[in-house]
Amino acid sequence: MAKDSSFDVVSQVDMQEMDNAVNQVKKEIDQRYDFRGSNASIELGEKEVKIAAEDEYKLGAILDMLRQKMAKRGIPLRCLVPGKIEPAAKGTVRQSLEIQQGISKENGKKIVAAIKDSKLKVTAQIQDDQVRVAGAKKDDLQAVIQLLKAGDFGVDLQFINMR
Repeated sequence: MAKDSSFDVVSQVDMQEMDNAVNQVKKEIDQRYDFRGSNASIELGEKEVKIAAEDEYKLGAILDMLRQKMAKRGIPLRCLVPGKIEPAAKGTVRQSLEIQQGISKENGKKIVAAIKDSKLKVTAQIQDDQVRVAGAKKDDLQAVIQLLKAGDFGVDLQFINMR
């Protein structure tokens, strides 16, 4: 009997690249004319990015700069979940952007349902924050990858550990 092949469907963010993107935005804030003398800032935390500025316009500009740097570095833009804009001290505003990693249970169920609806001879199971897909034929696994790339599950998907 041939051994089953498998791969994992995950949603991950390279935090080193995210750190580089945030540092590039910090440099750009220091250099841009429209941010001279303002107390605009951006910080990368463990699972979030915090931005602060004098008004909502500058907050939006910082967010646009961050998205541009992320796109250039190949970081999925969907991983940022913007929080609500809050007033801060001295008339400034701040916003917290959650970095979404892993596949939620709901999205995992949607992915498994899409794979089962395809009628391919593969099995899919949810394991913590990823989905493992296994099958006897590698062609079926390739078909599942194409199916998932075509679908929209609300998160950016990567396919790893192909065996």
